[in-house]
Parts: sequence; structure tokens; C-alpha cells
Amino acid sequence: MLALKAENISKQYRLGQVGTGTLSHDLNRFWHQIRGKEDPYLKIGEANDRASKGESEYVWSLRDINFEIEQGDAVGIIGRNGAGKSTLLKLLSKVTKPTTGKIYTNGRIASLLEVGTGFHPEMTGRENIYLNGAILGMTRKEITRKFDEIVDFSGVERYIDTPVKRYSSGMYVRLAFAVAAHLESEILIVDEVLAVGDAEFQKKCLGKMGDVTKGEGRTILFVSHNLPSIAKLCSKGIFLENGLLKKSDEISEIISLYAHNTESESIIPNNNKSIYLLDFKSYDANDIKSNLQTNRKGILEFVINADKDVNNVNIGVGFNDDMGTRIFTPFSDHFKKSFNLTRGINTIFCEIDDFPLKAGRYSCEIYVGNQSEVFDYYDKGLNIHIKDNYTLEKPDYSQGYFIVKQNWHL
Repeated sequence: MLALKAENISKQYRLGQVGTGTLSHDLNRFWHQIRGKEDPYLKIGEANDRASKGESEYVWSLRDINFEIEQGDAVGIIGRNGAGKSTLLKLLSKVTKPTTGKIYTNGRIASLLEVGTGFHPEMTGRENIYLNGAILGMTRKEITRKFDEIVDFSGVERYIDTPVKRYSSGMYVRLAFAVAAHLESEILIVDEVLAVGDAEFQKKCLGKMGDVTKGEGRTILFVSHNLPSIAKLCSKGIFLENGLLKKSDEISEIISLYAHNTESESIIPNNNKSIYLLDFKSYDANDIKSNLQTNRKGILEFVINADKDVNNVNIGVGFNDDMGTRIFTPFSDHFKKSFNLTRGINTIFCEIDDFPLKAGRYSCEIYVGNQSEVFDYYDKGLNIHIKDNYTLEKPDYSQGYFIVKQNWHL
């Protein structure tokens, strides 16, 4: 059974304006409407690309979005800042209307789009539970029945009769999430709320949302930049880029696509530093034109520019998976090896016999420094590909990331 359906939904904004814009534009829209013609401003506008200045005063925050979400699905919505994620949630929550298209929902929706939305700062936590619950559609009887459970989950029982203006942001989000999570809605929409809570509370929230989908059969839409959390909670994913839907698929495929789109293949040097990473290469020891390969000797090459002589420099490179989790870190200091750099360009090599990582794409972070100073730390999304010397249809990380030499016998 479908819980949500988006059919050709778009949202257009006019830069620098609140609402639809000027009176002349509103009259022009009205004139076209009574003549049975299309809104003239739907034909103009640009994609929401923040990196370019653009020429139109109209911007499409979302454009022609189509997807279906089944009841009981946990769906992660992924994309860079400004991709349209929060706008999409506001449309689905009916906080704002789409410029074009239709949204079909099946069941009651509970939204947690901003921390403490609907909270009154002068009212106590107790009073705000009833106020916020009513805003979300709960009856007073329903709130009373769930009150103790909400307070216990939030962990702010000691301050429940204190005005919430005295709460920390963490206490705010605990109480707000507790109310929304305990509403008996069919659809729960959550936008980055976990970014405020501490690690213990984040784990508690993820557990609760997991119970909501798996145990209670409710639907969750979850926006977060915390990819490990999304991977753990969600089974499906939606990837937005510049207001367009790039793909809707299994969450592992969406995370992989997102990681691929946000990574680069080369170093962008930071010339403002006195010692910085100029270039980085990785290749098979037998062929400089070939990628690193699993269980083959690999070379990591670091080209460093120094404006002065410097001693005892260490180099390290961290390999991360698609979710940003550190997998493997070759580091010269682990082997008590350091380098004396001379003024100018220095090239340092790291040779790794039987490179252990499975085939796939990894992001890299590179460290250059000594015991007293970090000269450069490159974490701008450098992308590295590792091939396998046996054929795999696609990378399989279900049994981990490493392959090491093994001797099996009877």
C-alpha cells in the first residue's frame, strides 16, 4: 500500500521576495488564470545551483519530482546543502504548497522539521508537550495517555515544570523529538534533528525510529548528512541535486551515487600554506597507468611543495568508505619513519605489498605534519578507485573491506 506519492511536484521561489513577489506579477498571474492560460512565470527560472550567479530572479528549489513510498518504508533523503531536501519535506508536510504537481498521502503525518517548532518559550516542558502534541494533531486524551512515556524518552523529567526558554538546545530537541515520535501517525518526517543531540540520544532516536518502521509498520522520511545513521535506519533512498531527483533506489545504491558525485579525482593545492600537498597518485607497482589492485603491490605517491627546509615530516592517508567511516590508514609514523624535506618539490612514496582493500571506490584524507605542527590536511573529497584482479559484478562489503593472503587446508 502506498503511503506517499509525489507527482511532478515543483517549487519555485522569487529571489529576495516573500510570497509570490510584486503586485504586477500577481496581477499578471491572475490575468492569465481568468483567460485559462498557464502561469507565465512557470516558463522561466533556473535550477537551484548556488555555485553560479544566474540571470533569472526566479529559482526552482525543486523541479518535476516523482516518486512513490510504500507503507512501512524507511526512506533517507540525501543531497548537498541547497539540494532541495528541506523544501521537499515542507511540501510533504503541507507546510507550503507546491508550485506545480500533486502530493498524495495515506494517513496522518507527524513532522519534526525544526527543533522546538511550536514550543512557547515561556511555557513549561509539561505545557509544551500538550501544546506541541495538539499542533501535531494529538488529542488531549491521547497526550495524557502517552505523557509519562514521552517524558521518560526525552530524559528531561527533572526540568519538566521549568519554562523551556531555560532549556539547552539538546534538551529542546529531546523533548520535541519525543513528542513527534510518540504521535500515533502513519508517516513520520524528520529533518536533521539528530544533529543537535548527543551520541547517546542519537542512538536512542535511531532505535525508536527503527521500532516505528519495523515494529509498528509506520513510514519514515529522514533527512540527514550522517550517512552511517541513514544506512543503518533506511532501506530506500532518494538523492536530490540542484532541485532535481537524480535517483530513487535501495539506500546502498543512493549512498554510493552520492559519494561518487561529491568526490573529485585530483588534488586542489592550497598555495596559501608554506608546506602543502601538491599532488597525489596511486597505482599498481607493475603499471603506473593502472589503478591499485587487491592483493597486488601498490604505490602511493605524495608530491609536497615546501617553501623552506623542514625535518621529521610524517605522511598519512586515510581510506574511507562511502559513509565516511575510516577503513584503513597507512601512516609513516606507525613505522617510526619520517622525512626531511628540502625547499622546493619533494616526492615521497609508500609501497604496500598485497594491497588489502576490496575493489570499490574510497575517499581519501591526507595528512602532512610533524610532532609540533600540521602543515596540510587534505580532506576535500579526493576519490580513489581500487580494482580487483578477479571479476566482481559490483563491490560486496557484506563481509568487510579487507582481503588478506590466506592458507586454507585440511
